[in-house]
Amino acid sequence: MKKVSKFWLFLILAVLVYGIGQGLIQTGILNAFYSNMLILMIINIILAVSLHLVIGITGQFSIGHAGFLAVGAYVSAIITMKFELPFVLAIIIGGIVAALAGLLVGIPTLRLRGDYLAIATLGFGEIIRIVFLNIEYVGGAAGMMVSNMTTWTSAFVCLVITILVISNFTNSRHGRACIAIRENEIAADAMGINTTFYKVVAFAIGSFFAGIAGGLFSHNFYIIQPTNFGFLKSFDILIFVVLGGLGSMSGSVIAAVLLTIISTYLQQYPETRMIIYSIVLVVVMLYRPQGLMGTREITDFFGKKKSVKGGN
Repeated sequence: MKKVSKFWLFLILAVLVYGIGQGLIQTGILNAFYSNMLILMIINIILAVSLHLVIGITGQFSIGHAGFLAVGAYVSAIITMKFELPFVLAIIIGGIVAALAGLLVGIPTLRLRGDYLAIATLGFGEIIRIVFLNIEYVGGAAGMMVSNMTTWTSAFVCLVITILVISNFTNSRHGRACIAIRENEIAADAMGINTTFYKVVAFAIGSFFAGIAGGLFSHNFYIIQPTNFGFLKSFDILIFVVLGGLGSMSGSVIAAVLLTIISTYLQQYPETRMIIYSIVLVVVMLYRPQGLMGTREITDFFGKKKSVKGGN
């Protein structure tokens, strides 16, 4: 019953947030700049939540998430611009291809651990960027022109689906197996958990939603270029998860919102933005090394108080 009530509470809050956002956009209170910032915020939240599943829940240190973002972005752009198929279908296909790329990378590399896995995923991200850089079919270094099809509604629906799927996966027995791997992989393996299988599954799910975010990203701007998906983009996504708290989806969402606002207002000063990012990370690591939320969720603060036994 508790899970059901949380589900309906989430849906009610989602409808309210969507209604408020849609109303502000339709009435013109939010101009094109702020509307675009909201959509970019949603894309970053999807990226943060998808990487949260890989790093925060399963404990696999991946820094190649921008590669899956690029796969989803280019594949969905090809579907709409080259084959002239519907935008919804392009988003889904982009996510599926990104998930397949996640499987392709995950099966051989997720047997690695720690720094070795990080280097392998970083290499994958750079390989993807270089591949798109040298394919003239998608514009090469000059980039690919893409129609603006991403709306507040489509982005918000993708966000709600992402949070629901990853939250339900985390709370399932499969999610508990991933958490066991994060806490102690050797002990989890000794208890009969197929660690490689669960790591690959989590990696594929995270890659799928990164591909969904890529489709929204490519159709939110009028041009995509390989430089949009460099290793610095992977570090941006990593910062969302680390700053929010490893193991906390709520923390990843909060960090993505805060840093998107900062980044948007400092677009004209990229050096200043990186300095602020660095200062924030240093301060957090010194005074709050577990991140803003640690491993807790927002719902943990609204739990029932424990009853005191033996009282008068």
